[in-house]
Amino acid sequence: MSATATIKYPTGSAKAILVATAISCAILELIDTTVVNVSLREISGNIGATTTEIAWVITAYSIANMIVIPLSGMLSNLFGRKLYFTASVLLFTFASLMCGMSSNLWILVLWRFVQGLGGGGLLSTAQSIIMDAYPPEKRMTGLTIFGLGVIIGPSFGPILGGYITDNFSWHWIFFLNVPIGVIAAMLSWRHVTDLEGVEKPRIDWWGIIFLVIGVGALQYVLEEGTAKDWFHSAVICRLFSLSIVALTAFVIREFSIDYPAVNLRLYKNFNLAMGNLMSLIAGIINLGTLFIFPLFAQVSLGWSATQTGAFMIPGTLVAMVGMIAAKKSLESGVHPKVVILTGLAMTTIFLFMLSRSSPDSSAHNFFWPFIIRGIGSVMLMMPVMDMAVAGLTGKDLAQGVGLSNMLRQMGGAIGVAIMNIYINYENAFVRANMIPNISDYNEISSDRMSMLSQTFMSSGYDADQAKAASAQLMDNILTKQELLVSYNHGFLFVAFVLLLCVPIVLLIRYNKKRRSEVPGPEMH
Repeated sequence: MSATATIKYPTGSAKAILVATAISCAILELIDTTVVNVSLREISGNIGATTTEIAWVITAYSIANMIVIPLSGMLSNLFGRKLYFTASVLLFTFASLMCGMSSNLWILVLWRFVQGLGGGGLLSTAQSIIMDAYPPEKRMTGLTIFGLGVIIGPSFGPILGGYITDNFSWHWIFFLNVPIGVIAAMLSWRHVTDLEGVEKPRIDWWGIIFLVIGVGALQYVLEEGTAKDWFHSAVICRLFSLSIVALTAFVIREFSIDYPAVNLRLYKNFNLAMGNLMSLIAGIINLGTLFIFPLFAQVSLGWSATQTGAFMIPGTLVAMVGMIAAKKSLESGVHPKVVILTGLAMTTIFLFMLSRSSPDSSAHNFFWPFIIRGIGSVMLMMPVMDMAVAGLTGKDLAQGVGLSNMLRQMGGAIGVAIMNIYINYENAFVRANMIPNISDYNEISSDRMSMLSQTFMSSGYDADQAKAASAQLMDNILTKQELLVSYNHGFLFVAFVLLLCVPIVLLIRYNKKRRSEVPGPEMH
């Protein structure tokens, strides 16, 4: 405690500029994880890529992110936090410029990978900069600010991408980053400071190699598994096996040397381990539901991409209210388990409400569920983010932040993969149960077919054409209802998964007295 007492924290305008610079860079990185999604169709048409090939624009960025995020603590200590953060901003900015200038798919994919390398360094380092700007007793303020960026970035990405694509061109999705990045780099070099007393670490080359191979292969499996029919693909099987072997070797390596690239010994602290496990689960839930709702709204309800993105904004803005409520509750002494369980309950209610959707559902029906989600998601995330790095300072904080962000990002990829698998399975299951109801022996369906045939014949079709057209229209109606039921079941599935998190939350050990102490790895 005497060592932490000598730490000098920034104050006044210097602190405000430092925090603003860090959170702006984090939001910039998080926006770029989703901003491209709604523009893929236009990009593919412009550069002559297939639907399968254009997915690499997203995959390359995700893989690079996942590789760098857990290494950001070591790289920050190696080069100095000021130089590493500023270099990450410049790398991200230059790669954004080159992405916007790309006229070939694989050149664009290459620069998206480079952009992901810079962006991965921004995210974790920004969080550690913000949290290091506050003393331990006020760290919840720093977490609130960073949590705001985590919520805003992915939510505003699609609407921003849709607006720019509709009114300008997809190139400006990337060009917009350039002036912001240049200003952020100048502010970073002026205001970000290096950590005191941190010696340059020895480089754990084998640990880095194992991590790059393991995480890169696993992220590829999660991103491309659905398109390649998962383990029916030889490539997916080989890469999944490679990821297991490489990650196992990585864990063994990191526990067996004194200068690990990623300090996994931090997980000997039980609450840190539980906090990171909950970070993984939060990533699965939040990005899994954010992935499924736009598909549901556009496919089943006929919303446009811009309309879907705009609808998400009120729920995102109300998250600020949830953050303030969570912050005040935790600072006033409310047990973190109560706050987490409240967030879980609100998110579960949101999912149950969505699972009651019908073909007549409109934005009005979803407004209050998303307001509830906006508050509930941050009440879940705030204590979890605090637990994942509780008591850590300096280089240990940088390592803990990197691990927490990696698991949250990986959770998002796992959530999307799980929902893809579930929806595909559910579509087949629901369709198989619906089709037998359309036959000449079912009075309702035969009357409907007869009515449709009469309508087509009155429009000039002959009997055979009218019958074929009515059958096609019935199939379209069936497909729309099948998707609606499948998505409803998907929301219900995630709600039940959430309930399984309750025992994990109850396992968390909380000692208010120890919150201001720095827990060593030996503390259980």
